[in-house]
Amino acid sequence: EERYRKKSFVHFDCQSVGVNIAEVIKTKNYSGIVKNTSTGASAASVNRNSIVGDKDDPDIIAGTDDGDRKSNCMVLSCPFFRNEIGGEEERVIGFTQTNTRRNQGSNDSLDQSHNSDYHRPPTCCGVAILDSTPSPAGQILPPLVSHRGHVIEYVDHGCSYYRHYFYGYDHQNFFGCDDNLGPIAVSIRREKLDADERANNLGKADYGQYHYRIICRTSELTTLRGAVLEDAIPSSSRLSSSRGVPMKEVLEYVLPEVQLSCLRQATPGAKTSEQLLKLDEQGLSTTYKIGIMYCKKGQCTEEEMYNNEHGSPAFEEFLNLIGQKIRLKGFDKYRGGLDCKTDSTGTNSFYTTFDNSEIMFHISTMLPFTSNNIQQLFRKRHIGNDIVTIIFQEPGSLPFTPKTVRSQFQHVFIIIRVTNPNTEGVLYSMSVTRSKDVPPFGPPIPEKPFTKSPEFVDFLLAKLINAENAAHRSEKFRAMATRTRQEYLKDLAVNHVSSTPLDNSKFALGSGRKKERTKQKVVPDLFAKGCVVWNIQVEDVGTASQVESYLAIASNTIVVIEDSSKDVIFTVSCSSIIGWTTQTKSVRLFYGQGEYIVFKVSSGDQDEMSEIMSRLGAVTQGCETSEMTLKRNGLGQLGFHIQTEGIVTDVEAYGFAWEAGLRKGSRLIEICKVSIASLSHDQTVDILRTSSTVKV
Repeated sequence: EERYRKKSFVHFDCQSVGVNIAEVIKTKNYSGIVKNTSTGASAASVNRNSIVGDKDDPDIIAGTDDGDRKSNCMVLSCPFFRNEIGGEEERVIGFTQTNTRRNQGSNDSLDQSHNSDYHRPPTCCGVAILDSTPSPAGQILPPLVSHRGHVIEYVDHGCSYYRHYFYGYDHQNFFGCDDNLGPIAVSIRREKLDADERANNLGKADYGQYHYRIICRTSELTTLRGAVLEDAIPSSSRLSSSRGVPMKEVLEYVLPEVQLSCLRQATPGAKTSEQLLKLDEQGLSTTYKIGIMYCKKGQCTEEEMYNNEHGSPAFEEFLNLIGQKIRLKGFDKYRGGLDCKTDSTGTNSFYTTFDNSEIMFHISTMLPFTSNNIQQLFRKRHIGNDIVTIIFQEPGSLPFTPKTVRSQFQHVFIIIRVTNPNTEGVLYSMSVTRSKDVPPFGPPIPEKPFTKSPEFVDFLLAKLINAENAAHRSEKFRAMATRTRQEYLKDLAVNHVSSTPLDNSKFALGSGRKKERTKQKVVPDLFAKGCVVWNIQVEDVGTASQVESYLAIASNTIVVIEDSSKDVIFTVSCSSIIGWTTQTKSVRLFYGQGEYIVFKVSSGDQDEMSEIMSRLGAVTQGCETSEMTLKRNGLGQLGFHIQTEGIVTDVEAYGFAWEAGLRKGSRLIEICKVSIASLSHDQTVDILRTSSTVKV
């Protein structure tokens, strides 16, 4: 029954897939414990033994953190920080050519405890919206956002669900204070479905005339967003098609952990809706303030950099490359806290835009310099409160370490070192050091330095934006966001509610009869545009381990979300799926050029395996694989030709390959138990020519 209920809810976005209300209750019970620990750069320099923190934190128990022991000429390994110095490997869970070669080159699998040191692919960090249903205004929201070839990461684009599918349309909101969850806000909207829009490879659905869109917001930073078919809800009093199922029964079914008796109907009007928009889109940002510190030859400390009164031609060249010099007085765009009226923060700065976002740079040499003040507090007041800071190093600068910085806010430092400045051969090298609770972010730094080019600028600006977005996932900023969210929810529960309980609200009619499930099989909804979810164990090739995960299959996108971290660890478009092989207890899902992932359903239930195959058949062009044993003719030939990706281009009519079932357009994904994805074209041809028995 529980599995049935969870599969009946079609999720709107990746964040929603990982929401577990029971876990939220458990988390909330522990969230009152205040950790008295330093954060950001300050964590690298304080005496850990003097801190009274979480007694269960292994780093507090040990009194220290050793860093990651990764250093180069630009940045040193530092306690409580993690470095990216270029050429880091991505965490790829599937069987790919890269993974296969990596594993062949080493007998040691990756230690799972170091997963956090491996970058997830940018698409995994950026994918968000999974539901491709057009909004009432006709807009289809993309699964991820990219700009000039770079994915914008760690943005909860799913937070726009209320704006696009509820705001301005007939719906109801309920607010209250749950004894276990604290303040909560629920939105619900009954919507008629378009049968033509629900059509897929299986044809048109003969069920699903209405569904209920639902948002459940808790005081933690998790929001359940999605929809449930009216036909899927067990009901004691299914009303006429014009009125639907009683609203209380809908919410009892979807949100069994929520204390519905605490909910009161929201006061109608634009003010309530505007507050919900602010609450939902609290984490969205289109403005960024980035610090830039200038480091001369022989320097490395914060104090030395703040006391450089002026820059240099090399520094000016870099600033003019990445932004536009602006006069602060009278500047009418995003000012990042700088004074645009009286020049109290300097006369000029640098500003730029990227992907509809504005970036104001706080440049150490352009902020007011104070003679005989070694701390330069006026400069530090701005840069020391920036989350992301660029350290610009001239040739001969000493390696940077966050140990020299005193700031609770500076969580990410992006180090840029110039070589051959102000020449045609100028090069820029990049490294990153980030607070250890900031997840890795892209784009991944290449091993070779950048030339002076628009491509370097785009890379750097994407890196800066993703750095700040990732930093908001750290403990300090999550705690701040949680407090803000709780205040929004409390305000709604106190100041924006009527006295009408959920029981007496519109459509809340019913009887005490036993609730009955619809006799027609509508769960899982194979025609859903959003994602249907199954619990699986996926084989992580990099760590040689089984990872408890969620498999979410939407009409356009497939994702695998790790249960423990709630991170997307695999994503692929449905159009890239080639096919699948079902074995006794597992599935191989092939995509792209023959790469594949292996998973099994956690329940071991064969019915769930069949459901997944049916869903794949509904939303992809893939199919079940066939195994063939091919014979050679009298000349030793197999009687067919293939392209690089294993696509059969020609089959000799009525030859052995033809008789076995091979046809032009067929695609080989394994030859003699070896994946095509792990072979070059020459290796593929060699196996076909030399193997005595060829199984494909």
